[in-house]
This record gives sequence, structure tokens and C-alpha cells, in this order.
Amino acid sequence: MKLTLFAFALVAGTVAAAAQTPAKPATAPHPAAASAAIKLPPGVPPVHGIVRTAFSLRIEDYKLGTGPEAEPNKLYKVHYTGWLASDGHKFDSSYDHPGPPELDKDSKPVLGPDGNPKHSAPQPMAFPQGMGRLIPGFDQGVNGMRIGGKRRIFIPWQLAYGAKGRPGPDATHPGIPPKADLIFDVELVEVADLPQSPMRPGMGMPGGRPMPRPQMPGQPGAPGTPPAGATATPATPPPAGTTATPPATTPPAQTTAPATPPASTPPSTPPPAPAPQSH
Repeated sequence: MKLTLFAFALVAGTVAAAAQTPAKPATAPHPAAASAAIKLPPGVPPVHGIVRTAFSLRIEDYKLGTGPEAEPNKLYKVHYTGWLASDGHKFDSSYDHPGPPELDKDSKPVLGPDGNPKHSAPQPMAFPQGMGRLIPGFDQGVNGMRIGGKRRIFIPWQLAYGAKGRPGPDATHPGIPPKADLIFDVELVEVADLPQSPMRPGMGMPGGRPMPRPQMPGQPGAPGTPPAGATATPATPPPAGTTATPPATTPPAQTTAPATPPASTPPSTPPPAPAPQSH
């Protein structure tokens, strides 16, 4: 009986001592091990260094679209809302921009109760995807969306407005602070082909296809607003008195040498005067 109690006490003491011994911290992997974990293609020599990720673009699809997957380099139409990631301040939304004025049957603006023209529902923003018209994070963040889908895009400042940010027009709209991370909710409404402008002789793409030159309207809000101070350059009208059709080109006159009489031909002699007649 005493032997059994002694063995039980010995086991209990061993368990208590093990519980009081602090756990050994896990050893962090060596930077070279992280570098070696990156699979390299044949022909690329391995290096040993610290692997870092400078910044990354994150997306979260919270509603999958049922339409076809959007093709790249098309005209995308999206509704969006943008917030500052630091404090959640909403700086822009396509839903806050009214649509075009409503017109009656005589093409006159319909006035509301306040006497101002009534506007239609907000329209989605249109932009040519993949052509650098918007900030990189927004332009790249819609890749792979399906029509009707909704996505949240987390954009680091390096893929947004950079270290300088974007000043707003007034104190009520301060714009984007420097190095501001952004959050966008985007809904893909429609995808269409890019409009093409008339071609000039000698312009085009390999294979005989015309080169697309989309004529885009001004895009509302932070992701689509042209940079501050940028204005469209109007076409220069022709000088007064000229016509759009160039004048017909007149070929140069053929220059011919004047006819030279032969050297052997003497000059003509005037006939002699008639002799006076006697009466």
C-alpha cells in the first residue's frame, strides 16, 4: 500500500514539473530557406536573400455575377463607391452623381417642384479597361469579374494616388491624402466594345484591323476624374476664307522653248515703193 502511494506521488510530481517548464519558442525560418522555397524555372540561378512583398492588391467577391466573364480591353460600365481605408470616409460614389436631365416630348427639360431641371437615375461610369485611364488598382481590380457581380477591392496607396495623393477642389471635398490606401465596392453592369474613330490613311494595326481610339466622356469621381488642370484641347478651326476641301492641284505648265528661225533664212525685205505716174 505504501509502495503504491509513493509511486503515485512520484508520477504526480513529474507531471507538475513538466507543466511548470516553459515551452521552447519555435525557431523562425532562416531567410535563405524562404528564398529557397520559391520555385524557379530552369535556367534561372538561385539567390539567397530576404523575401519581401512590397504591396499587394486584394479583392473580395461578395456577389458572383451570373453573366459572362468580362473580356479585357473593353468598355466597362460600373457603379462604384470609394472610402479611405484609414477612417472610412466616403470620398466618391457613382450613385451620388445624377444622370442626364429628363426631357419632355418637345425635348425640353422637365422641371421639378423646386423649379430646377429633373435628372434621371445615376448612371454607371464607363471607362476603357486596361488602358491606364484609371488608377492601377481600380483598373486591375476588376479583372475576372462577371456581369452582375459585386467586388470589394483593397488598393494600397502605391496602386492608388501615390505619395502625393490628390487634392480636392475645396475644403468640403479635401480629396485623397498622401499615401492613402483605398477601399472600393464595384458592381460590373455592362461590357461593350470600344468605340472607334475614323481612320486616317496609313494608320492601323497589323493584320488590317483598325486601331481603336476611344473618345471617352469625363468620368465622375476619384477613379475616373481627369487630373487637376487637365482640359480637352479643342480642334483648331481652318483659317477664315478657306474650305475643308483642299483645292485641286494644277499640274505645272509645260515649258517649251520659243521657236527660233533657221539661221539660213534671211529677214523679209519690204516690197519697193511704186513709181510715180506721169500725166
